[in-house]
Amino acid sequence: MTDPEGVMRRGVRIGVDVGSVRVGVAGSDPEGVLATPIRTLRRTSSNDRVAQVRQIVAQTEAIEVIVGLPRGLSGTEGAAAAAARDYADRIAAAVAPVPVRLVDERLSTVSAHQQLHRAGRDTRRHREVVDQVAAVLILQAALDQEQRTGTAPGDAVIVTQDVAGTKESGT
Repeated sequence: MTDPEGVMRRGVRIGVDVGSVRVGVAGSDPEGVLATPIRTLRRTSSNDRVAQVRQIVAQTEAIEVIVGLPRGLSGTEGAAAAAARDYADRIAAAVAPVPVRLVDERLSTVSAHQQLHRAGRDTRRHREVVDQVAAVLILQAALDQEQRTGTAPGDAVIVTQDVAGTKESGT
């Protein structure tokens, strides 16, 4: 949230674009003005890279993680959105008490491909960076929304403590 005078919260935010093969990660400056790419993490069946996201959050002392939620143009959620929600839940459990928020990311990957094409990047090499660019677009949109509205963007991912003492989360 913003402070009573409407000043944007100070602190680094991390943006995450979740894909089935790669996870794009972006970060903001401490003022929450500009998003820049950090890296692309390659997912495997045995390693979804949540630990690496947790490490980035810790290293940057991030105040928040923004995860893109891929919805259809009509606002409906499909399998990709369910996977993003699940990944956001796992990140939230891993980085607690740092808040995690889901934000609408309709067309972020399409926009990322278009930007790379306009920048003259060879289409065959888009895969290497498209997830980072999508993460930048997701995070920048969230930063812009907070600056415009004075409230944190998207929906919070809620982390709860179960009876055994292990973290669980749910959106």
